[in-house]
Amino acid sequence: MELLSSSAFWIALGSIILTNIVLSGDNAVVIALASRNLPPAQQKKAIFWGSAAAIIMRVVLTVAAVKLLTLPYLKIVGALLLVYIGVQLLTGEDDEDGHEGKDNIWAAIRTILIADLVMSLDNVVAVAAAAQKGPEGSQLMLLIVGLGLSIPLIVFGSTILLKVMERFPIIIVLGAALLGYLAGEMLVSDPVDHLWFEANVPHAHLVFGIAGAAFVVLLGKLLQKRNQRQTA
Repeated sequence: MELLSSSAFWIALGSIILTNIVLSGDNAVVIALASRNLPPAQQKKAIFWGSAAAIIMRVVLTVAAVKLLTLPYLKIVGALLLVYIGVQLLTGEDDEDGHEGKDNIWAAIRTILIADLVMSLDNVVAVAAAAQKGPEGSQLMLLIVGLGLSIPLIVFGSTILLKVMERFPIIIVLGAALLGYLAGEMLVSDPVDHLWFEANVPHAHLVFGIAGAAFVVLLGKLLQKRNQRQTA
């Protein structure tokens, strides 16, 4: 009860919620993309369980954030995973059944979890920093409560995006491009190579982010056309 009467606790909790909302826009995009081909009833389940599981996973990841982000090659692997997921979402393929759309709820949830894990590598640092504002010994509780309260907001954002995608299919392309952009940024920020990129490539994050976005969209479109020719 002493924690609840502490202004530091409420300030830290508010910081975590606000930080997570601001940094979760890309996660809402992935959730909406991964569930767009499911029947309406399954869409709601995929969004809810995918969001809830992603938040729980983010709590665990945040606890180990500082150590994880110092591991070499981790962001490079993450960048490659994001490119793969972006292309897969754009083509509507599932790696288990070839050219079928992502109409399996568990496949959608799996995609949400993998993408959220990769994209959260940077986000969790900000959330962990916000938790440090709380009273001593309250950090883990703040993470669990703060991230848990963010679930309805991410679910709400994903639901709105699904409705927008139905009317404007270009949003799907933009979502895949976003994943490619994030992949490009991750590629040049790994502990192994970030100093080289900073010294030799002006505005490396922007350059490789744009290149990653273009690569995902172009590759996704090429594979989409190939699949259409094969099924024609």
